[in-house]
Amino acid sequence: MGTIRQSHSVKKSGGVVLPKKESQGKTESPSSTVLREYLHRFPQASVLVIGDLILDHYVMGRVSRISPEAPVPVVHVESESIRLGGAANVYSNIVALGGKAYLCGVIGADESGKRLLKELGNTKASLGGVVTDRERPTTRKSRVIAHNQQIVRYDIEGRTELRASLRRKIVRFVESKFRELSCIVISDYAKGVVSATLMAEITRLAALRRVPVIVDPKVEHFNFYKGVTVMTPNHLEATQASGMHGDDNQTINEAGAMIRQRLGCQSVLITRGEKGMSLYEGDGRSWHLPTKARQVYDVTGAGDTVIGTLALALAAGADIKTGAMMANYAAGIVVGMVGTATVSPTQLSEAFGDDD
Repeated sequence: MGTIRQSHSVKKSGGVVLPKKESQGKTESPSSTVLREYLHRFPQASVLVIGDLILDHYVMGRVSRISPEAPVPVVHVESESIRLGGAANVYSNIVALGGKAYLCGVIGADESGKRLLKELGNTKASLGGVVTDRERPTTRKSRVIAHNQQIVRYDIEGRTELRASLRRKIVRFVESKFRELSCIVISDYAKGVVSATLMAEITRLAALRRVPVIVDPKVEHFNFYKGVTVMTPNHLEATQASGMHGDDNQTINEAGAMIRQRLGCQSVLITRGEKGMSLYEGDGRSWHLPTKARQVYDVTGAGDTVIGTLALALAAGADIKTGAMMANYAAGIVVGMVGTATVSPTQLSEAFGDDD
């Protein structure tokens, strides 16, 4: 199965406890047999996803000329597709991996909202936390792609904070499901669902019932996430939130430690694209997981796959390091696909490989 790099020691820097430069020692990672044991428990896990629901629209085609009207390419459309994005994609990833999921978010009273519900295609019991706001459109991102290259993206969205009445509906739905929940995921795309008030209510309820809360964050909302269990920013979000620059190991180490201490969360998992992931725990230990991707076509939605897989792993009883490893394998699969995508249990199991 290979190894992951570990660092145990910490030092003080500006009042923040930081991991030292990673040591050259190695620590054995869980075997593929162990990873599969957790994967087999996914159907017993129950995860609630709260966040911004997005409809991803893809227009695929080819370019052979430039428009005579403006210096832009003319795309000859060959196909179109609709996929789930944002919190809806997290939900879809959890279901695809065999877990039980519930979803909370907002849609508009429009055709995109109807299409999103159709794409979710599940029971009303699972989607009871999806509320309709007649004053905003359903968030829709349209991407025009030619020869596997995105030409342009145009968005339809509303970003105002949810009205109190709609927020209360979501909280009531969350309260009704707590007895069966193994984990809560917050998928924040800054479209209005996740607010300081909502996060305070969710973290309070989760703490009372000892349910872990994992957050895929937005930089402008970092102060909302105090006291959550795990944060999963990408490297840009991590450095921006900590006021740092660069993506070298030392910078990422400092950013991870600063975020963890600032927010009081147990762990921070920073996704770093082709560099893999870096995990920072409360006892000062840090781990680096090299990427498992064989080829990268599109990173769209990879963060949704990471947080969905991590949530299922923790719900299945895995520790954070093992969960991060499983999420790293899942991310390595989806970045080899164009557009938002999901991973099946068979694909993930095959990615684990065989024990040597």
